[in-house]
Amino acid sequence: MTKDRRTFIKKMGLGIAATGLAAKGLSSCANDPMAQGSEKILVSDRPHPEPAPLGYDRLPLEWYKSTVQRLKDRLDGIDGILLESDKNKVYFSGCFRGSGERTTWVYFPSDEKDTAYWYGPGIDRDLITSWWSTDFEYYFCYPHGKNAYPNRGTFNAAETVDLFEWLLTGLKKKEVEGKTLGIDWTLTADQIAAAKKVLPTTTFVNIANECLKMRIIKTNEEIALCQRAYRYFDKIHAFSRDFVLEHGTNVTDFEIGQALQAYGIQLMMRDVKYDGKPHSAVGIDSTSHYVRAGVSTAYPHPNQFFYNKVKKGEPLYINTDIRLGGMGGEGYRNYLIAPYTDVQNKMWEIVADTVQIMVDECKPGAVCSEVAAKVHEHQVKNGMQEYIYHRPGHGTGMHIEGHQAPFLALGDHTVIEEGMMFSVEPGLYDEKNGVGINPSDNLLITREGSVLMSSVPFSKEWSYLTL
Repeated sequence: MTKDRRTFIKKMGLGIAATGLAAKGLSSCANDPMAQGSEKILVSDRPHPEPAPLGYDRLPLEWYKSTVQRLKDRLDGIDGILLESDKNKVYFSGCFRGSGERTTWVYFPSDEKDTAYWYGPGIDRDLITSWWSTDFEYYFCYPHGKNAYPNRGTFNAAETVDLFEWLLTGLKKKEVEGKTLGIDWTLTADQIAAAKKVLPTTTFVNIANECLKMRIIKTNEEIALCQRAYRYFDKIHAFSRDFVLEHGTNVTDFEIGQALQAYGIQLMMRDVKYDGKPHSAVGIDSTSHYVRAGVSTAYPHPNQFFYNKVKKGEPLYINTDIRLGGMGGEGYRNYLIAPYTDVQNKMWEIVADTVQIMVDECKPGAVCSEVAAKVHEHQVKNGMQEYIYHRPGHGTGMHIEGHQAPFLALGDHTVIEEGMMFSVEPGLYDEKNGVGINPSDNLLITREGSVLMSSVPFSKEWSYLTL
């Protein structure tokens, strides 16, 4: 290893260690006399729900079992629930994992309490059986060869197995013949043929919408864990703002992102119980790959790599997502670096106005499309129509889901209910002048109205920087 490389790695390690030492506790910093730097101007007037306490780093197994029971109670005439979608398997079982090409199913019989029967690849057998698994029947890997299990000593090339037919054969042992099963996908023609062959009198009913309805309305436990995630978000954004003020034009957007991610992960892991084994410290992330400076902010979905220096007179977009136990969401803030232009200033002000419109208009009984129309009306009346590229917000999904119905969009006429969550991103983009403004937050619908779950202000004091 060269001397230069050793020096680089040493400095990198020291930087991460210093970031960890800078990570403070969970308590809200708004109006905290001990708060320093940007933490001093976090707002304290948002009526946030109580965050989950330390030690409550993920939803417990009991929550998942009760959630499956609630789903069973919603479904009349269903004898069992068979889930294939990863977002549903994680949401209802609590086993954090992804399937990829190795399809996995979990089956919950309606007449059995707290039982979960898994069918999937052997690669995940320890992961699944160490969580909530009454039984796990596995194929070796994808593509699976008939009776081919090298881990059992059989490793000859073999006839390729139809995994859906393999699943149905396993379900037949659970006496599902002639019963009605709720599934979260639509059977393909090949799957219908397999079902007629193996389970000819079994009926399959798509219950994906019922699963979605449950994911949309957050429980108190989900809300509390999400609020705790946003407490970390407050500190991450304060750290990022201070980092920019400290390093000025000597830093790139890539470096800002790397610093905030290291800080965010260190901050959370100081509090999270972690033993290196499965099912602890699950669903944790603090993303950094979308921080961008300059003209790249002017594109809603850019495809270029971000490695631009922060420059005076240009915008800066600090974009990150946070997850704790799979719960959390988006938190973006835009910065204008002095000297500011009239174009930049007007765009920032209109976006700030529409953020407040969304907070005011999103409440139980309101209609998603009508909220979107009020946002777009304000944008158009103020000459911003050329810079409108997308809807003002989307429902907030947990863990791997991200975007979720309903949408604050002109074509979505869903009535808003208590317990829903929405992103708040009424973005505007001006490619000609190289500026885009698209902040985001997580808007929780409460009984009285709505509340932004972060404490990061949408204010010029926060967003207008002089380097």
